[in-house]
Amino acid sequence: MTYQATKFDHLLGTAGFSDQLLTNHFTLYQGYVTNTNKVADALAAMVKEGKTGTPEFAELTRRFGWEFDGMRLHEYYFGNMKKGGSSIEKASKFLNMVKAGFESLENWEKSFKGVGAMRGIGWTILYHDNNAKRLFNTWIGEHDGGHLAGCTPILVLDVFEHAFLTDYGLKRADYISAFFNAIDWETVEKRLSAAK
Repeated sequence: MTYQATKFDHLLGTAGFSDQLLTNHFTLYQGYVTNTNKVADALAAMVKEGKTGTPEFAELTRRFGWEFDGMRLHEYYFGNMKKGGSSIEKASKFLNMVKAGFESLENWEKSFKGVGAMRGIGWTILYHDNNAKRLFNTWIGEHDGGHLAGCTPILVLDVFEHAFLTDYGLKRADYISAFFNAIDWETVEKRLSAAK
């Protein structure tokens, strides 16, 4: 199976995100899709050639997680954005779970934005713990490490510099505010409803 890059051109013109920033970001995402396919093909060839015990196989296997997660996390990120954003439904499962876990939407938002503003590069992910039925705001430093096992990503924010430097310089908090104005809460609700 070959992975195909999803088109996110409908996000062009989103307030707070220049078309240059988004176009560059889409190109970076497409690189992850390309490299996911290349690494998968190389690993399949090594299996056929009986090279599974080699250091090259081990390193490519590790690299696959980096490329694949880079691809998928960008799809989650762009997928939970919408030009103009949307509103949170008052009776939504998301709002009810946020209130149960954080006492209020404001507390959850402070927590999520606080995680996103931490020093370093990475991702801020709102995870749903499918066993305990709880929500967690989590920092992921690298694509392929630190994910919460058995949890579903509900809302994903890219906080690598390429996501904001072009438009915001070092003003990460301003970028995060712009992101909040572009969140597609309907997608967030659908992801939460689909979580086990």
